[in-house]
Parts: sequence; structure tokens; C-alpha cells
Amino acid sequence: MMLVGATFYAFEIPNYFDWIVKKTQFLKGIKATLIKTFLAIAYFNPLWIARHLLFIKLFSGQFEAIGCNLLQIAFWSFVVNIPISFIANYIIQNRFKIKWRFLGSAVFSALMAIYYALSETFFS
Repeated sequence: MMLVGATFYAFEIPNYFDWIVKKTQFLKGIKATLIKTFLAIAYFNPLWIARHLLFIKLFSGQFEAIGCNLLQIAFWSFVVNIPISFIANYIIQNRFKIKWRFLGSAVFSALMAIYYALSETFFS
């Protein structure tokens, strides 16, 4: 998982955050704040969570556990996590300077990776 985080995610997430900045550069006030936050939440959607769960299964050698059930687990994990994700992404997108957003997101994602791994237990 560290390899995926250091390569694939390290390329993908900063580019998405740059895209958010470009998409919202002309917005001001609460509208800009909310759109930035919701765009960040939209990135870490159920499909992203399912992909993360897939990587966990692949790297732990649990190939038989890979199936459509990961999408259901990811959906419920996403829905339950929205309040926490909203607060964290609000802070990351609106209080951190652009150069620190990836690091802030990486720390939050590391914590969420634990939650995603546990979400299989919670939502199976």
C-alpha cells in the first residue's frame, strides 16, 4: 500500500487538488468554500474507496475476498464518513495553502485507510 501511495496516489491527488483550485479560482466566499469541500469529498467517493479496498485485498493475498461486495462496503463507508470527511476536507481545501494540501490529505488519508480497512468489519 505504501508503494501505491508513494506512486499512484502521489501523482493523482495533487493533480486533482490543482484542478479544484483552477475550477474555483473565480469563486468567492461561502460558495468557493463549499464547492472546494464538495469537490474534495467527491474525489474520495465509493469507487475510490472500493479501489482502496481492492488494493488491500490484493496486497494481503486475499484474492477470494475480491468481489462486488467491496462496492457495497465502500458505499456505506462513504455515507457514514461524510460528516468527518466534510470537516477534514473543508480544513484541507480552505485553510491549507496549496503546497500543503497534499500533505494534509496524505495524513487524513492515512487515518482513513485504517477506517477503510475496518469498514469491511463494520459494513459487511
